Amino acid sequence: MRLSIILPCLNEADSLKTLIPTLTQLYANTEAEIIVVNDGSSDDSANVATQAGAKVITHPYSMGNGAAIKSGARVAKGDILVFMDADGQHDPHDIEKLLTALAQGHDMVVGARSSNSQASFGRWCANSFYNQLASWMVGHPVADLTSGFRAVRANKFKEFLYLLPNTFSYPTTITMAFFRAGYSVSYVPIIAHKRLGQSHIKPLRDGVRFLLIIFKIGTLYAPLKLFGPLSLGFFMLGTGYYVYTFTTAGRFTNMVALLFITSILIFLIGLVSEQITQLLYKDNG
Repeated sequence: MRLSIILPCLNEADSLKTLIPTLTQLYANTEAEIIVVNDGSSDDSANVATQAGAKVITHPYSMGNGAAIKSGARVAKGDILVFMDADGQHDPHDIEKLLTALAQGHDMVVGARSSNSQASFGRWCANSFYNQLASWMVGHPVADLTSGFRAVRANKFKEFLYLLPNTFSYPTTITMAFFRAGYSVSYVPIIAHKRLGQSHIKPLRDGVRFLLIIFKIGTLYAPLKLFGPLSLGFFMLGTGYYVYTFTTAGRFTNMVALLFITSILIFLIGLVSEQITQLLYKDNG
C-alpha cells in the first residue's frame, strides 16, 4: 500500500534539513511520498523542503496547523497517511511502529507520549485532564488526545475532513471522531524529543480551544453523554431543595418547579440531539 508522509510546517527550516533526508533514506525503496505543507513560513522552509526532494504545498499566509493537515490530506495519493511534526520532536524510525500496529487491523494508530516527553509539568497535567475527559466522552481509553504523530487509513481519515478545525486541535477532533464512528484506534508508546525552535502553541488560548473541541465533538456524536448528567444534576438539586423546603416550610416552591422544568428541558434537548446525530452514521453503517 502506498504511503504518504505529511509534515505541516511553519518556520521549521532547520529541522527539515535533517528530517526530510532521513525520511527519504528510510523509504527510498518504497512507494512513499513526502509532503511538506508550508503554512505561510517566513523562513526558508519551502526551499529547504523542495531541495530535499519533498513535494511542497504553500499557503499564502499562516492558516493553522489543522488547515495544513487538511491541505496535505487532500493532495496525498497514499492509502496510508502518516502525520508528524516538522519540528524534530518525532523520530522518523517510529513510523514503522505505527505501520506495524496499523497492519494488525486498526484504522488509526497514534504515537502516545510518555510523561517524560511532555514540554512541561503544566502541559502534562493539562493533557492528562484532556485524556481523561475525552475517554469518558467517547467511552474508550484515550492515551494521548493531542499527539500529532499518527498513521491512519486515508479513506477513513478523509471522511472527517469537514469536521477538522484549522487550529492545533485537529488531533482532538479526529481521535474522538474515529472512536465515535466505531473505527479502531490503537496507541503505541513513543518518546518525543525536544523541538527545534520555538513552539507555536499558546497554552492558555489553545488549552481553552482543546476543551471546547472536546465538548463540541462529544455533543456532536454523543449528546446524552453531556446533557444526561447535566439534566440529572438539576433533577437532584431540585429534589434536594424540595426536601428542604417541605421539611422546613411544608410547601412546594417556585424554585423547585424551575429546577425540575430545567432538568426536563435539558434531557429533551439531549434526546432530540441524539436522534439528529444518528444521521452522521448513515455513511459508516
